[in-house]
Amino acid sequence: MNPSRTLKTFLKKNTKLFFSLFGYEINKKYSDIYIHKYKSYQEYKDIQIFHNKRKIQKVWASKNTLNKVINRVRKDFKNKKLFALCHGTRNGFEQNYLASKLRVRIIGTDISETALNFPLSIIWDFHKENKNWINKCDFIYTNSLDQSWKPELALGTWLRQLKIGGLLFIEHSEDHGPQGASEMDPFGIKPKIFPYYLIGLFGDRISMQVIKASIPEKNKERYPVEIFVIKKLK
Repeated sequence: MNPSRTLKTFLKKNTKLFFSLFGYEINKKYSDIYIHKYKSYQEYKDIQIFHNKRKIQKVWASKNTLNKVINRVRKDFKNKKLFALCHGTRNGFEQNYLASKLRVRIIGTDISETALNFPLSIIWDFHKENKNWINKCDFIYTNSLDQSWKPELALGTWLRQLKIGGLLFIEHSEDHGPQGASEMDPFGIKPKIFPYYLIGLFGDRISMQVIKASIPEKNKERYPVEIFVIKKLK
């Protein structure tokens, strides 16, 4: 028996165990961006609807975060009557909270037929154009970009929905990064990379600000939340 070969075989099979003996941990490294591949659009849609129904009572957005959105909307638009969209809202918490605080006509979208069970919600795939929304929105809010199978298409659609001077609020964190991506949440991008990704897509058509949002105590296991505020310039 070759001792050297035996040791190599052991290390190959037990690398994590070997390094743990010395207090080290091996973690999987993730790329900056990840997009899950589906066999078809129907597969993507079916998976999104399945998980929508499985998590129908869960709410990602917090009032703390939405209050940051409300403050920015009030600053930019004063007390104007507004039109807005919330994309990927599941049980409609986001649009209903925003509607309770702002003078706004607001619609929440979700790909699942369960949208019809909640106030101010409609069935809609947020990748798709709706001619009635193009250049009509004062602001858009979403925490569901990670549920896009074609993020560039979704972002382009959302930007076209905004008026000049309109605001796109994207809630993002490390939870929305590549390590959190899967067939359920197909798009992952590291927060530090996201601004460069957006500028690469839209160039001087947008300006950007990042707002830090506090995490509610009940969700303290989550990563810190950032709100990317994208303003449409032209």
